[in-house]
Amino acid sequence: MVKLFLSDVDGTLTDGNTYYSEKGEELKRFNHKDGRGVYLLKKAGIKFGIITGENSSIVLARAKKLNADYCFVGIENKIQVIKKLLDDLKINSNDLAYIGDDTNDLEAIIFAGLSFAPADSHQEVLDAAHIICKKNGGNGAFREAVDFILSK
Repeated sequence: MVKLFLSDVDGTLTDGNTYYSEKGEELKRFNHKDGRGVYLLKKAGIKFGIITGENSSIVLARAKKLNADYCFVGIENKIQVIKKLLDDLKINSNDLAYIGDDTNDLEAIIFAGLSFAPADSHQEVLDAAHIICKKNGGNGAFREAVDFILSK
C-alpha cells in the first residue's frame, strides 16, 4: 500500500518548459488538476513530496501552495535523499510511489514499489516505469497516477 508519493517537478508537475518574463523572471506552468490530485492523496492519508534537481523559489512556492509534506530542491542524488526519508519514516520502498520523466529519476523509478512516467518521458524512464501515463507531464499525468493509486 502506498504511504508516500514523491514527484519530480520539471517534465512531471510542469510541461518541462521554462518561461522568462521581459525582466528575466523565471516562470513555470503547473496544472490545477494535478494540484487537486495532491489534495486527494492527502485526504486519503498518503503523504506527498516534491524532489527536484532545480533549486527554485517557484518550486518552494508551489510546494507550499500544495501543502506538501516534503520538498527537496537542488538535489543531485535523489535516491540518497529518498532512502533517508524512507528510513526516517520507517517505511520501505514497497510503500513508495514515484513519478519522474528523465534519466535523473531512473534510480527512483526502479527503486519505488510503484513508479509512473508521463507519456512524454525519456525512453529509458518509459522502459523502467511500472506504469506509463497516457498524459504528458504538466498536463494531468500526475493526477492520472493519483487516480490509479486511489482506485486500488
